[in-house]
Order: sequence, then C-alpha cells, then structure tokens
Amino acid sequence: MPEKAGIIPVTDTPYFRAQAYNNAWANYRLLSACAELSSEELSAQRTNFFPTIIQTLNHNLTVDWYYVSALEGNCIGAAAYDPENPYQSLADIEKEQRAVDRRLIAVCEGLNEARLPNMIDMPRNGWIQTEPFSRILLHLLQHQIHHRGQVHAMLAGTNVAPPQLDEFFLGHKREQALREQDFKALKFDEGKIWR
Repeated sequence: MPEKAGIIPVTDTPYFRAQAYNNAWANYRLLSACAELSSEELSAQRTNFFPTIIQTLNHNLTVDWYYVSALEGNCIGAAAYDPENPYQSLADIEKEQRAVDRRLIAVCEGLNEARLPNMIDMPRNGWIQTEPFSRILLHLLQHQIHHRGQVHAMLAGTNVAPPQLDEFFLGHKREQALREQDFKALKFDEGKIWR
C-alpha cells in the first residue's frame, strides 16, 4: 500500500473489528449501570466537561452518529448535533447507542485493507475536513473511551458501582465466563470476533 504524507498505514482489519465489538460491550456495561440511577441522578450536576451523566451520554451518542455516518460514506454533518442533547430518557439513549454500535460493527465487519487509507470528507461549520478512514475510526474509538471514563467517574459519586470497563477480550475461559451474560444479551459470538 503506498504511503501518503502524514498517513500511517493501518491495515489490521481484525483489530478494528475487535475494537468495535469491545466498544459496544463497554457501552452496554456502562449503560446497564446507569440504568440503576433515577432520572434525577442522571441529570444531577456533577464535576465533568458535560455537567451531567445524561448530557455526557448524549454527547457520546451524537458524536457516534457523526463519525459512523462518515465511515459509512454519507456524513450527516451538523445534523448529528441538532439538538445537542436529543434524549432525556436513558432508555432512548440506550436504544440509539445500541443501534449506532451495531452500525459501527457492521462497518468494521466489512473492512478490507484497501478501504482503510481511503480519504473521507466530513462537513464542519463552513469547511470540509478530509481524513483517512483509519484515522477517523481510531479517533471515534478514543472519543468513546474518553467520555465513558468521565461517566464512569461520575458514577463513583452515586450509589451505583461503576462497572469494570478496562477489560478487553482475553482468551482464558475464566475471562470468557466474566462476559458470558453480557455477550448473550448482546448476541455476540466470541468466535466471530476473532475469526
């Protein structure tokens, strides 16, 4: 694959597939913990960039809409953020986050090495940002990790124990047993992730 200036060739499509599944699993675990909070607790002011849990979850969702649509080849632009906090119900956020997580998995399931360096146009406020597909995907994954960590920290100020989110899919049967119930709920197949 020819290298373009400033572009690091990232060609490991199984890596991206595993990351997309892990992203969905972490979102599931975090939203399951948040579901134990009352609507008042979800909207209570806390110390964070976005001052409430519900606003932070909305932010993660709308940013996913933006970047996943770009990765799918039809970036929705500013429409992703209009309104900035589309849902006040955790059930609605959970439903929509699950849907966009599935879309990201589908994108990563369809990846091949030729697609990763493709340049993607993303409309911004008055300009177009063009980035390689692989960089957008890496950015999206990092963004999710960052803001999930913020919600995790905010949960620590409630009566709900923050879920363990620093896990990846280690192969030992004891590790697999720890995620078995989550995978059943998500309908994930361990073998499909690593094929």
